[in-house]
Parts: sequence; structure tokens; C-alpha cells
Amino acid sequence: MTTTAPPAPDSAPPRRPALSPSRAADFKLCPLKYRLRAVDRIPEVPTRAALRGTVVHAALESLYGLPAADRVPDTATALVDPAWDRLVGDAPELCELVTTDERGEFLDEARALISRYYRLEDPTRFEPESCEQRVEVELEDGVLLRGFVDRIDVAPTGEVRVVDYKTGRAPGERRESHALFQMKFYALVILRTRGIVPTQLRLLYLADDEILTYQPDRDELLRFERTLSALWKAILEAGATGDFRPSPSNMCNWCDYKPLCPAFGGTLPEYPGWPATVPDGTR
Repeated sequence: MTTTAPPAPDSAPPRRPALSPSRAADFKLCPLKYRLRAVDRIPEVPTRAALRGTVVHAALESLYGLPAADRVPDTATALVDPAWDRLVGDAPELCELVTTDERGEFLDEARALISRYYRLEDPTRFEPESCEQRVEVELEDGVLLRGFVDRIDVAPTGEVRVVDYKTGRAPGERRESHALFQMKFYALVILRTRGIVPTQLRLLYLADDEILTYQPDRDELLRFERTLSALWKAILEAGATGDFRPSPSNMCNWCDYKPLCPAFGGTLPEYPGWPATVPDGTR
């Protein structure tokens, strides 16, 4: 999923570097972007759209903490304001993105997305196994995978469904593979932790009332595992030397790191070296 996680508590212990779906996608798109995000950890300018997505995810997580019979639309939309309050309580600087005058409209946008969710699923009809589940597994070759899954459903007969909420528009064909990359990542983690292949990967695009579903198979996930291992090897090689090269594309126009990028005349900060640990709670 493409949202900003709340800051981790100060007491959270550091953990060894791992590969997440987001950081894997960063390195594939532009190794330098990966470095500035994951190694230098230079903050990016948060966006209103990302913040709205975080609010919606938090409200849906709270919704599934209620008994199934209580998960009705009015209750769900009423969870938006408390979700906002919790987020800004943890990170007051988020208020800079949404002024007091804009807050009503902003929260109405989040409530509209929550309402549209009910066109795709009826949350009163099933009980998820987990929401916002942190998953982690070490592959046989030592590659550590880590991420957060929006929702995992397990049927009474044992089938597993992985669900991810998207608050943006449904992707075209070129971006669809990017969305499925994330879901295959989670499917592989479930294969390696539970020994089963998820029956269904489901992406819910709330803004468009669209559902993208995919059924992976074991051989496909094993090939994907080799892809991730090769990607992590390339990341470690770049980490050892600091040679994270830019890969200019039309996506550069939306990159916060463009002013630092040598491809556009910028000057990079001194390479801090490959980290032994990273803060916990990061995606």
C-alpha cells in the first residue's frame, strides 16, 4: 500500500535492515531514491493525499475492532474524526497540511472514501484474522522480508485472502504490475511463515469502486522469491560502496529528492554508510 505510517514510539528498539515492498519498489525505480529514503532517511514532504489515506486506513482498522454487527456505515464514518485526532496527537506537525478551515472538507473526503468502501465489501459478514498486521520472515539465503498487511482473512476451510486498501485511483495496465508486486511480496511471506499459498490477493480501490483480484501459484511465488533475493543482493552491493545511481524517468517530477539529485545538478549529502540497524515501526 502507498500511505505514510505514524511515527514509531521512541522506545521501539532498532532492527536490522530488511526489504519491504515499498523499499523494493524504490530501488527498482531508482537506486538513489532508495538510498535517500532508507539509508540517509531524509524526510519527504508529506502530502494531503497520503495523510487522507492514513486516516482512512486507521478508521478501517478501528472498524474491524468492533463486533461484526456494529460495523455499519454510520459507525464507520464516525470513526474518521477519532482516527484524525490520534494521528495529529502523535504527530502534531501533520496539522500543517490541513488548516483549521480545511479540516471539515478534508475529513468529509475521508468519510466519502469510507462510505464507498461499503460498495465493495460488507464488513458485517465476515471476521478478519488480523488488520494492520506486521509480517516478517527470513528467507533461506538470509534475506529478511518485512511489511505491514492491511488485512488477512482466513476462511473456516483454511483458505487465506490478503487484502489491501487503496485510496487513490485504480491503476492502468502499466501500474497494475506495481500494485501486484506488493501483494506477491505478502503472499510470499505467508507461504514462508504458514506453508500455504494465499487463495486470493485483493486490492480495493475505494476512489473508483474497483476490486483487483489475483490468484498466485506456488511456482510463481518461488520465482518471485528469487527476484527479491537478487534485488536485496544488489542493494547490499550498493550499500557497501555507496554507489546508488540515479535512474531518471518521468517520475522524477514528483520526487522530493530531485533538488539533491546529480542528474538534475544537485549535490548529494555525504554517504552515511550502510546502517547496522533501522528504527522499528518503519515500512
